[in-house]
Parts: sequence; structure tokens; C-alpha cells
Amino acid sequence: MSIIKTRMYTLDDFEALLTIQKEAFPPPFPEELWWSKDQITAHMNTFAEGAIIAELDGVIVGSATSTLIHYTGKPHTWEEVADQGYMTNSFDPNGDSLYGIDLCVRPSYRSKGIATALYEARKALVRQNGYKRFLAGCRIPNYHQYADELDVQTYIQAVQAGEVKDLVLTFMIKQGLTPLKALPNYIDDEESRHYAVLVEWKNDQL
Repeated sequence: MSIIKTRMYTLDDFEALLTIQKEAFPPPFPEELWWSKDQITAHMNTFAEGAIIAELDGVIVGSATSTLIHYTGKPHTWEEVADQGYMTNSFDPNGDSLYGIDLCVRPSYRSKGIATALYEARKALVRQNGYKRFLAGCRIPNYHQYADELDVQTYIQAVQAGEVKDLVLTFMIKQGLTPLKALPNYIDDEESRHYAVLVEWKNDQL
């Protein structure tokens, strides 16, 4: 039986992390948007607990990076919350919310429970440290198929109701995350029409 393990990543994992990025985001995805060694170092120096990899039978197959913020409900972009991918200036050591800035799984290992294991590791971190919630800006990559007929809020409601399936948002909802609101101009993402959906999982031990 295959065993999935999660742990904090280190600089020794950089090549494996880069492989995940290259496979998950192949060309024409811009190479400069893959994690750099400087960014990985910043993640570990800023918030090592939030830097997680998943191994399947000893093979590194997925990664997830999170930061810590104080949630105010204000609209924001990925670059703002992720500090251009470095986290250093946006990280709040006294924050109340774990915020996911990245999660990816090697395509050949998808549908094996890797992403679910990474989300469970994030939930465990929320419980362990007494944070109020986990948050993330969720892509809605199927929205471009419906954008001419549905505004973004109607689309979100349709996905919640199970009337429309979205590759990412539907998965998030299955992980127990609740859509809170749409975030316009969150990231350059034509499929999502540049929107993200802010999703929340509340600490079930508070």
C-alpha cells in the first residue's frame, strides 16, 4: 500500500521542488515564475512550518507553501499577500490565519490523494498553533467557459450548488473550505478572468 508522508522542506529539496514546478507549470508558463532558490530560502527563514512537501513511497511529488497573516477581510492580490513570492515583508508573526500561497502536485501523481494530504497538513498546523482559520485565493480555471453568461458571484454559487464543476474550486469545497468572496485582479490568469475566490477553513478546535 502506498504511503503519503508530509514534512517541512529544506534547501536540500530545491531540485525536487523545481521539478514539481516544471512539471506542474510547463511552458509556455514563464520560467521566471517558478520558485527560485532565493524564494525557497526566504520561505524557510520566514516560516519554516508553512513550507511543506509530500512524499509518496519516498518520492517527492507535491509541495505547499503558506504564510501567516492577520485577516481583515480587505481585498488583496497574490503579490501583496505573498510579497512577490518571498513572504518576508507580508508575513505577520502575530497573525491569526494561515494563508496558502502555493500548492502543486506533479501531474503523473495526481488523483492519488497528494493534494488532500497537503491540505490535511495545513489544517493540522492551524490546529496545532491555534490559528483561527486557513485561507487561500483559489483559482477558478473553468470560469472562462461561463464568463459570457454568468457573473463571477453567480458562477461561485453554481459551483457551490454542484451545478457547475470547477477544476480547483470544486476540489477546495470537497476539502471543507467555504468560498467567502471573489477577489478581482488577484493574479494574471486569463482562464479565471483574473479572479480568485477567497476560501476559508475555520479551526474546528476553537
